[in-house]
Amino acid sequence: MCNLYNMTRGVEAMRQLFADLDNRAGNLEPGDVYPDRMGAIITATPQGHALQRARWGMPSPQQFHSASGIDRGVTNIRNTASSHWRRWLTPANRCLVPLDRFSEPRKGKGAGYAWFAPADGRPAFFAGIWVPKWRSVRKLKDGPTTDDLFAFLTTEPNAEVAEIHPKAMPVILTEPDEWQGWLSWPWMEAKLLQRPLPDGALVSWGAI
Repeated sequence: MCNLYNMTRGVEAMRQLFADLDNRAGNLEPGDVYPDRMGAIITATPQGHALQRARWGMPSPQQFHSASGIDRGVTNIRNTASSHWRRWLTPANRCLVPLDRFSEPRKGKGAGYAWFAPADGRPAFFAGIWVPKWRSVRKLKDGPTTDDLFAFLTTEPNAEVAEIHPKAMPVILTEPDEWQGWLSWPWMEAKLLQRPLPDGALVSWGAI
């Protein structure tokens, strides 16, 4: 599953895509994003769109918490029919997660990663969900913390990703109408966006 992605677009680049953007994130530092780290997300607001930061890893179902109550979080979500996830599928809990490229681990110990990016270089976003001000124990040494959390959906892979990961790929949106639809459509319409990119839509490297 995708547990590493890269994002280099700054605030001004985001404003070119969303003219009404309210920047609540401050400066965005380009680089790799790992689970349980902070990443940029875009959410819908009554005034337009907000750019903010959230911690990568949605709340896990209770049965996956450790014996000491630690919740490591869920980074990739596939089963949107689950009662655990259905409560967060409304427009208020959907977000866009900007990316330039994402990785999938190659088979074999120490084999490294294969990277994937849109073949045409266009701006792209993961179809994400988020929850604000969630209180949990992410690390025992930190104790209970209150965090804005996010994760993104996965689906079956397209041809490029299937060579490395035959079970899943992130849901990636590259069209402005998809971005707006994900943030605003009723779930019965928005769920149709949980689909792979067309074959040939990604370039890859490090896949051998």
